[in-house]
Amino acid sequence: MKTILIYGAGGFAREVAWLAEEVGLTVIAFVDDSPERIGATINDIRVISLEAAQSEFLDVPMVIGVGAPNTRRTLAAKAHERGFRFTSIIHPRVEMSRWISWDEGTVITAGNILTTNIRLGAHVHINLDCTIGHDCILEDFVTLAPGVHVSGWVHIQRGVYIGTGAVIINGEAGQPIVIGEDAVIGAGAVVTKSIPAGVTAVGVPARPLER
Repeated sequence: MKTILIYGAGGFAREVAWLAEEVGLTVIAFVDDSPERIGATINDIRVISLEAAQSEFLDVPMVIGVGAPNTRRTLAAKAHERGFRFTSIIHPRVEMSRWISWDEGTVITAGNILTTNIRLGAHVHINLDCTIGHDCILEDFVTLAPGVHVSGWVHIQRGVYIGTGAVIINGEAGQPIVIGEDAVIGAGAVVTKSIPAGVTAVGVPARPLER
């Protein structure tokens, strides 16, 4: 059995642990920065500090089990500075063509469908039962919550969070719909046009909240 570390010990980390077991990996430990969690056992997996993980398991690959893109970015930088390497986990019940590429740290959970010519960056998280259409780009640290549907010709920039059940309609060749860096799309929103960077957009159709 291959082994893995999961950085984080919250709800999504427990889901990633289940995903890891589904693909035949043994989770050595949850790694967490919260003193109140260190030393605990969660779902039969012990929680250790990053320092302890570096001392004992630096040769074990890591994946980050945190849904928030900004937090995931911070944790990835901390782990990288300490010499950890990252791996990706994809559930066996994911349907995808051979024209999909992804970078390190990608997590794709059960029930997802990815069609063709899709590019995923590093540390992308795709939660349960999402669909992603042709010619899409998801940059580093993008998170899709459960049940998100992304149509073709969509470009989701770095650090975007898309809430549960949101829908992004299709763009066009040469004119994709663009979700700007660090934007947040609210649960159940329907995105019909590009969204600027750094804003929160909600509703049907989705519109940026007033600052």
